[in-house]
Amino acid sequence: MCLGIPGRIEDLSGDVATVDFGDVTKQVRLDIVDEPVDIGDFVLNHAGFAIRKIPEDEVRATLEDYETLLSESEWPSGVEALSEKLEGGTTK
Repeated sequence: MCLGIPGRIEDLSGDVATVDFGDVTKQVRLDIVDEPVDIGDFVLNHAGFAIRKIPEDEVRATLEDYETLLSESEWPSGVEALSEKLEGGTTK
């Protein structure tokens, strides 16, 4: 199974975005994202590529699903950190 990870765009440079995933910030390619994105937008990342722009309410639902999955495992997660940022109103 493959999972897309939601993250918030913090910076843009051509076809590369700096994306905040909660406790990790990574460079993500924008070559195949489904629509134009801007700083503050959320994207779904898979294997280093933004595959689509996602609305904040969908990010919340996805993070809730991941929290449920991860609560049943011993894997560390940045889900809580990104969820806290959403609650804190740090979106654009």
